[in-house]
Amino acid sequence: MEKTLILPKILLLSIFTISVNSEYYSKTQQFSRLQEKTTHLHFYLHDTLSGKNPTAIPIASPNSTNSKKDDPVPFGTLVAIDDPLTQGPELTSKLVGNARGMYLSSSQDKFLTLVMYVDLGFNTGKFKGSSLSVFSRNPITEKHRELAVVGGRGRFRMARGFIEVNTYYLNTTNGDAILEYNVTVVHP
Repeated sequence: MEKTLILPKILLLSIFTISVNSEYYSKTQQFSRLQEKTTHLHFYLHDTLSGKNPTAIPIASPNSTNSKKDDPVPFGTLVAIDDPLTQGPELTSKLVGNARGMYLSSSQDKFLTLVMYVDLGFNTGKFKGSSLSVFSRNPITEKHRELAVVGGRGRFRMARGFIEVNTYYLNTTNGDAILEYNVTVVHP
């Protein structure tokens, strides 16, 4: 009988003797007071769905008979992008980086809206090797709109801010677009 009580006693004793560090966080410490800067950037994004060298490729499309045949990005379409970012609106102007990520066509009405998950990477100048992370709704039929900057890498680590987007050019037949980006970002 005493043998059957030994196991529960051992288990009970082990609960009290095991040192456990089960916290999912460490002690909160004062973050050094970094001088935050506000940086303004201006460039153009070239989103090309047509031609021999598209920079935006549909990777998933809805299996629906309701989608309009003339819509270049019907509701539910997921598009992967590697769009060039240039200093001016011409594709031949100085390349400053690229926008890599994806967007999802997320509206069922006539006003095309995308949800964007994009990394704006810079490959020249003061911000070479840095990037901004954008995760935002983009109602592209509106000439002026705003996107959220939710983070970044490199010199833009811990960035936050917004992008004012103006449609410089839009081909509603094939979906090609040139977008003017005016970025305001706060970062350490």
